Amino acid sequence: MDAIAPQPGHCVLELAAGPGDTGFLAAELIAPGGTLISSDVVEEMLEQARARADELGISNVEFRTIDAEWIDLPIASLDGVIARWGYMLLADPAAALAETRRVLRPGGRVALAAWTHPEDNPWASAPTAELVAIGAVQQPDLDEPNMFAFHDPQRIRDLLEGAGFSEIAIEQIPIVFRYPSLDDWWDTQLDLSTSLALAVGALTPAQRDDLRDAMDARLARYVADDGSAALPGRTHVTAASA
Repeated sequence: MDAIAPQPGHCVLELAAGPGDTGFLAAELIAPGGTLISSDVVEEMLEQARARADELGISNVEFRTIDAEWIDLPIASLDGVIARWGYMLLADPAAALAETRRVLRPGGRVALAAWTHPEDNPWASAPTAELVAIGAVQQPDLDEPNMFAFHDPQRIRDLLEGAGFSEIAIEQIPIVFRYPSLDDWWDTQLDLSTSLALAVGALTPAQRDDLRDAMDARLARYVADDGSAALPGRTHVTAASA
C-alpha cells in the first residue's frame, strides 16, 4: 500500500482482491473524494468483500468483476493499482501488466506482491516437495502460472519494463506464518489448495501417513516446545511508475 502512495482524491484499483482486505487499507487514505475499486474474477469473492466492507463501514468502494488480462476501465483513469499475489497466477501476466499500464495515469503507480523461491516458503512448498519425492505428482514447472512463477525478480522487472513501466523497485519481505500446531497448518493447506487436497486424497492411508511423517520431519525445526509452529515465508514487493 505504501508503494502506491495513496492520497485523498485518488482512484485505486485492486486486482484479484479476494475478500478485499489489502485494498480496504487504501479506502481511508484516499478519502475524501477518492474511490477504491475492489475487483476479482470470481463473483463469490466479491460477495465476501461487499460483506466485509459493510462490516467495516467502508463506503468509498465500488465492486466489479474484472479480468486482470482485460481491464474494463478507461485509459489513464487510475492513480494506483495493487495486486497481492495475483499476477503470477495468470496465463498471460504480460497482457495483464500492459492493461495495468494502460489504465494508469502518467505517473500512476502499480504495486504487486509475488512469492519468492519455493525454498524460501516451506509453509507452502513442503507438501509438494514430499509428494514429488514419493512420485505422487510431477515436479512443478516454475515458468508456468503458479504461486512461484515470479520467484525470479528479473522476470518481474522484464515484464514491467516490457509493459512500459519505469522506476521499478523490487524488495523482499520476510513473513512468518504461525499455527497452534502442524496439524492446524496441514488442515489450512488442504483447505487452501484444491490441487493439494486432490493429490493427497488419491493416496492410500499408509501413503498419507508416510507423507505426514516426512513433512513433520522436514518442518520440525520450526516447531516450538509447546507444539506451535512458526513457518517462514518470503515475498517480493514490487512497485513501478507508469
